[in-house]
Amino acid sequence: MISIQERLYPDLSCFGCGHANSRGLRLRSYPGDDGVVTATFTPWPEHDNGIGFLNGGIICTVLDCHSAAAVMLEADRRGWKPLGDAALPYVTAGLAVRYLRPSPLYDPVELLASLREVSETQMTVDVSLVWDDKPRAEATAQWRRWRPRA
Repeated sequence: MISIQERLYPDLSCFGCGHANSRGLRLRSYPGDDGVVTATFTPWPEHDNGIGFLNGGIICTVLDCHSAAAVMLEADRRGWKPLGDAALPYVTAGLAVRYLRPSPLYDPVELLASLREVSETQMTVDVSLVWDDKPRAEATAQWRRWRPRA
């Protein structure tokens, strides 16, 4: 099955979710039957926080980029295309992350994203990183319609 990222924005060079970035994470997210967007992410040894766990910056990146998949999928479903010459219809306007427990460095983790609020001008997404059936980090992501300025 082709991921949301590969289907909707295959030429994006974003470090976290851009499949056009050969040095990036190339996150792959998939729609679920229950409206929850899911992904599995396997950290690299280079993602070490210095004490053997997954680095907080990498956690932020995958939470942000996974929430993007949920937003872009919803925008596509509703026909909300990018405006003007914008690469995407929405951009991150805020990301409030809560670290709950250490995240493993060497095991795959699950990412879950669900839309809380949806309008054409902005969307709010609840996103989490889960391992061993326990949330390790959670975030609320705010996305706003990208309106290119002349």
